[in-house]
Amino acid sequence: MKNLKDLTYAIVGLGIMGGSLAKAIREHILSQSGATGKIYVCNRSTACLTQALNEGVADKAFKSDEYSLFLPECDFVYVCLYPHMTLNFLKDNKDFFKSGAIVTDISGVKGIFEKQLPQILRKDVDFIIGHPMAGGEKEGYAHSTSTMFLNRNYILCPQDSNKKENLELMRQFISEIGFTRITETTCDIHDYKIGFTSQLCHVIACSLVDSAKDEGITAFGGGSFEDLTRIAMINAPLWTELFISNKEKLVSHIEKFEEQLDQFKKAIEKSDKDSLIKLMEESREKRLKMGSIRTVSK
Repeated sequence: MKNLKDLTYAIVGLGIMGGSLAKAIREHILSQSGATGKIYVCNRSTACLTQALNEGVADKAFKSDEYSLFLPECDFVYVCLYPHMTLNFLKDNKDFFKSGAIVTDISGVKGIFEKQLPQILRKDVDFIIGHPMAGGEKEGYAHSTSTMFLNRNYILCPQDSNKKENLELMRQFISEIGFTRITETTCDIHDYKIGFTSQLCHVIACSLVDSAKDEGITAFGGGSFEDLTRIAMINAPLWTELFISNKEKLVSHIEKFEEQLDQFKKAIEKSDKDSLIKLMEESREKRLKMGSIRTVSK
């Protein structure tokens, strides 16, 4: 099996996630004794490329029209772009990938990849569908850090076409850069559950902020509003794409949330103490059970 410390890595898209991946590879993998691997980074704007080179994070940097100059050398390619930009990148540059290369992504929706990848990539390129469950509300390389992935969860969606040895190398890589849990599932289950635990939460946070008629109302905050709405500081173009790409599952979650919210509304309107107590006790018990669930690492 390939040795992680001797691979040439490409990071396509050097924002907060791409930058953090590059820094984590440099600190946790290529700092090992005898490491000969390299990191190539690519981005549309060039300021972050210069910064990555100056910081010693990257060995070489390329602009987004220079894919043919570095992809043929890369053993492991991380595509850190929006979902449809990722698909377009794969289509436009499929002939440049090194034979035997592992390619993966960070996208928050997976069904579109499962459907389209077989028609896009060459059979000698192994695309492993994955989703690192990490990030932050601030954007850009300047906010990236090598510690972003410590003790976080990584979701993998293995396909029948994936080579066993490449999946094992991917699991090793994930662990090396700090993730402590690997959840393996299907693309359909991923999109359903992420639709609830991530996308619905962002919809609720934005809706709560937008429902305020008085921006000064936060002077009366005690922490609850702040905790609930941190994720409303959102990358609107990215999340628009995620919402629409997963619209069937997300709309279903929104409808169920509306039903639950309506139960609270009716009980409050009627001053129905028993119903309110029952609703809140049930939610408390369910939340306690949710908190006790842990996925076994693989």
